[in-house]
Amino acid sequence: MTTTQEVTKRESAEVEARTRENELVLVPAVDIFENADGITVQAEMPGVSKDRLNIQADRNNLLIEGDVAIDMPAGIEALYADMQATKYRRSFTLSAELEAERIEANLRDGLLTVRIPKRAEFRPRKIEVRAT
Repeated sequence: MTTTQEVTKRESAEVEARTRENELVLVPAVDIFENADGITVQAEMPGVSKDRLNIQADRNNLLIEGDVAIDMPAGIEALYADMQATKYRRSFTLSAELEAERIEANLRDGLLTVRIPKRAEFRPRKIEVRAT
């Protein structure tokens, strides 16, 4: 099964779990890119700061969570807000070909970028051809 198929399979299970929990969370829009070196996940999480971000990974799972900080001036209270949830959450099943121990993450202007490298044995390598 390819990595993209695993992500799609995980997504449907996640929607069912949220419905059971009755917890209102925002599901960030995500783009996933794959190249010879690994996978890059980009999640749109506007309003989330680095200190309100939680990324956890184990051998098989990647969990991304973030709390939105809505800054209100002192003495002002919101009477109405279109935003009903202030928590982002998304999880993915990781392929065995990825190195969860070497994940790197960067947050800039509300865009979270998570890079997950492939294990060396799954990366393509150039074979030297010798003339005899």
